[in-house]
Amino acid sequence: MGDKQAFRFHGGRPSVNFTATVGMRRRDGGFERLPDPAALGRWFVEAGLVPEEPACVEADLAAARELREAVYRLMRARLSGASVRPADVDVVNRWAEEPPPVAALRITATGLGVEQVPATVPALLGLIAADAVAVLGGAAAGRLRECANPECSLLFVDTSRAGVRRWCSMSGCGAREKMQRYRSDR
Repeated sequence: MGDKQAFRFHGGRPSVNFTATVGMRRRDGGFERLPDPAALGRWFVEAGLVPEEPACVEADLAAARELREAVYRLMRARLSGASVRPADVDVVNRWAEEPPPVAALRITATGLGVEQVPATVPALLGLIAADAVAVLGGAAAGRLRECANPECSLLFVDTSRAGVRRWCSMSGCGAREKMQRYRSDR
């Protein structure tokens, strides 16, 4: 898998990271990092939502993309002050009603342990939608940002103390900007 197709996790929240499964949105609509159901399963694992890939089918992929785009449009509307589409709110709310993945207590030889019940794709999409509700409707909404790099379009929650972070990642876009500034000052 090329670096371009690698998943990005600079958003600070699962729902924000999920919007990054389309890369470089500012360029001709971007490119898809979830080209097939297997990629969706890999994203759930790489995002740290589950230890093993859930079984994903084409219908799951279509639903995930619909949720992702609704979340992205709502977050962009929040950033720009534009009106939100009621249909996007409905999509997020519909998925947020899904029961999230669960864990169960198990008696072990040393006492109690936690066992993850295998998560379904609807439960994982419900988790992402619930996180989007928390981001868009909570304190994080005021800290939602889009990377200032014109070549990047990643969204992130600014967790810096001053709240003035401009880059999705200091090791990526921020470092490139600093290097360009350094070169132009010479």
